[in-house]
Amino acid sequence: TTSCTRIRTATWRNTMIVDVARKLASFVNIKKNMDSLEIYMESRIEDMHKVLEQTEDIREVHMAQGAIRELKRLKTLRDEVLANGK
Repeated sequence: TTSCTRIRTATWRNTMIVDVARKLASFVNIKKNMDSLEIYMESRIEDMHKVLEQTEDIREVHMAQGAIRELKRLKTLRDEVLANGK
């Protein structure tokens, strides 16, 4: 395999390059890092929920929905890195 080899996860959108997974391994294996990232993600998700509640612009709704989706996906970062960084 090459450094550009992609490992498939749930869908084609959820792929991680093996090289990227290996580079992130040292970050995700430190609990303090993941705890801090979790706090940040929860804060941003709350912000995006407020946007969803208050906006009348459908583009902002779609942007907030996409942001929430990606933030929730980041919650699985450690598992994805460990699965793909082998």
